[in-house]
Amino acid sequence: MTRNNLDNPIFLFIVLLIAITVNIISSIHFLLIMFAGILFTAFYRCLRKRYLYSLTFVIIAFLFIEVNMGLKPFTLSLLSLFIYVFVLPKDENHTSYNLSSSYVYIIFFYLGLLILWSIIFELNTQILLTLFANVMIDLLFFGAFL
Repeated sequence: MTRNNLDNPIFLFIVLLIAITVNIISSIHFLLIMFAGILFTAFYRCLRKRYLYSLTFVIIAFLFIEVNMGLKPFTLSLLSLFIYVFVLPKDENHTSYNLSSSYVYIIFFYLGLLILWSIIFELNTQILLTLFANVMIDLLFFGAFL
């Protein structure tokens, strides 16, 4: 079994604090939802490995981000659960869990987030550019540190 940095609860707690802090500070001037893909990856790892205490902290971090962005509570958690239950089992049949599949999982999450934002908010170029920038930031952060 391969270990990931997200398996370490102290590292996960620090990542969650950084994600919450960055989203609270950046929402003052920008429409951002930074590190949501990293949180989705942590959500996926916690569900897959049955780390329920860590999963609780991930859901609380999602809740902080949702309230800060004006989304309904638990929408990102439900989106993550939907992707985990319905989308990822189809993908897992073809590939084992490795770094490249984690990138694909983050992209699946942001596609779901794009659909969610197009339902809740008006879909415009600012939202598309924001989501594209967030995907790039998450993929770079994930590749560099996790």
